[in-house]
Amino acid sequence: MYLLDGDRLVPHDPESKEVRSRFWSPYILIIVLLSALFVRLWYLQIVKGKEYEYTSRMNRIRTVKVPAPRGMILDRKGRIIADNIPSYSAYLFLEDAEDIAVTLGKVEEILGIGHEELSALVESARGLQFFKPLLLKKDISWKELAMLEVQKNTIPGVRVEWEPRRSYSNGSAASHLIGYVAEIDALELKSLREKGDHYRMGDFIGKSGIEGKMELYLRGDDGALMKKVDAYGRDLEVREEIPAYPGKNIFLSIDIDLQLFAERLLRGKNGSIIAMDPRTGEILAMANSPSFDPSIFAQGISPETWQNLVSDPSHPLENKALRGFYPPGSTFKAIVAAAALQEKLITPETTFNCPGGIRVGRRIFRCCKRSGHGEVDLRKAIVRSCDVYFYKLGQMLGITRLASYARSFGLGSSTGIGLGKEKTGLVPTPEWKLAQTATPWKEGDTVLTAIGQGFILLTPLQLLNAFSTIANGGKLMRPLVVKKIEYFDRKPVEEFSPDVLGMVNVNKEYLEFVQEALAGVVNEKGGTGGAARLEGLDVAGKTGTAQVVRTRLYEGFPESEIPEEFRDHAWFVSFAPAKNAEIAVVALVEHGGTGGSAAAPLAREMIRRYFEIKDADNNL
Repeated sequence: MYLLDGDRLVPHDPESKEVRSRFWSPYILIIVLLSALFVRLWYLQIVKGKEYEYTSRMNRIRTVKVPAPRGMILDRKGRIIADNIPSYSAYLFLEDAEDIAVTLGKVEEILGIGHEELSALVESARGLQFFKPLLLKKDISWKELAMLEVQKNTIPGVRVEWEPRRSYSNGSAASHLIGYVAEIDALELKSLREKGDHYRMGDFIGKSGIEGKMELYLRGDDGALMKKVDAYGRDLEVREEIPAYPGKNIFLSIDIDLQLFAERLLRGKNGSIIAMDPRTGEILAMANSPSFDPSIFAQGISPETWQNLVSDPSHPLENKALRGFYPPGSTFKAIVAAAALQEKLITPETTFNCPGGIRVGRRIFRCCKRSGHGEVDLRKAIVRSCDVYFYKLGQMLGITRLASYARSFGLGSSTGIGLGKEKTGLVPTPEWKLAQTATPWKEGDTVLTAIGQGFILLTPLQLLNAFSTIANGGKLMRPLVVKKIEYFDRKPVEEFSPDVLGMVNVNKEYLEFVQEALAGVVNEKGGTGGAARLEGLDVAGKTGTAQVVRTRLYEGFPESEIPEEFRDHAWFVSFAPAKNAEIAVVALVEHGGTGGSAAAPLAREMIRRYFEIKDADNNL
């Protein structure tokens, strides 16, 4: 067949063109496929090569965290209060589990974890970072540990990891002072990371007390192990090790023997006992009752246990020494006496007649002795705790001067102990009352304040610090709890010296007079603190009975016949020896009744025990 091409005829075969088209089609397809394969290989090897190389290497090498032991907490003599013990936890590595159903079945059998809980745990892991282990159970028992180790070859993917767990050798002793550790929460993690601290979810941190205050010292630096593992996740060899460094050790000012003794004295009572060296401000003991066992937090506290603690009406988590808010009662009279002497409103010989009460406005303010004390001077007024005498001193001073002197003794502000969430107390003024109650200050408010009642409130630590100031001649000290910090190899990090916050504006001679009068409270006939008397030792102190709200139904009833919740709080604050004091003690018994009967014996025994320990140490 021919076709005309211009002025020529050329042959034309339509079948041969179709054949040629069919002949080239497979080659074109092959070229396209080879090009696609080449592009894919280029993408995998060049673009994603390093990423897949890393993933491949991670199939053989696994990084295991080595948790650092937390620093120890020790008493002033180096005896351990908080340490670490080994704890074992079971983890699941999903990528190593051959048959997840079989693995979970054995885990359920050995660890006693419910099927639904395990399934929910695995489901929650979907989409998480590859090789991120799932915590199956913390702090497994020795029996569970042994069973997992014996069967580890039959349950690939399940591993047991060691980690240190906080241990408190004296149980609940000093728990409010020491504090506790617990798992970090999301808000804490965010805050700490913003500060540049390297914390992760699952880490345990100090939440309160010394554990919280000294967190950055106590926390160590975690290490790591680079392990080669087989396809089942079993260890083959350690390729690289980064050692963990323990946290620093904290030495406290407390004496654990004295602390344990204070705990025993408070057993069965609600209250607080604190002992301090008035020369340095060092806290020798700080006990609160009721208390709690900090180890329950270190193990991982259950929601039920936590709810029981926070809903307990006796508030076992509350540090009464720093946060208990109480009227000081007659203990405040020592400060009022010092203020009146310094203002030269009276002399020690000034006398007033106490008929059993005075009228202020329309109200009669009664004395603690309804029949009256008769003619009394300042010393006798302190020794016998005459309310009428101090009502009159309050009227002479006025609330402004009274409040000023109270603040100079550290009342109404933080002591500076630095343990967190300390209440500042309340020293009332006319301005405060008007702002809070929209009512003006009255003279009756002043006379009540002068005997430590009415609106004035303070903490046991504030009261102890004020009396330590009287005992040491006028130095207001910052309470000291941490004496020194050391590295785990005993090299020093930091030592803390006594810190004088200021001097009270009271002449030394007046403070010495108050010291002598407080010694009379304990040692003279008719003194309200006779229950604190010790043979051969000159103890000084002051009783206080802080009134609580009670119904008129119980007015005039004997203390023993009044329901406990309506009984007064009992105070006794003391120091010994009366001259050149070495120890100051405050004892508070909530709803204990009178300070002389309920609190003074506790302070006496604390002072006795302090000197017994001192004598024993000197004889070593």
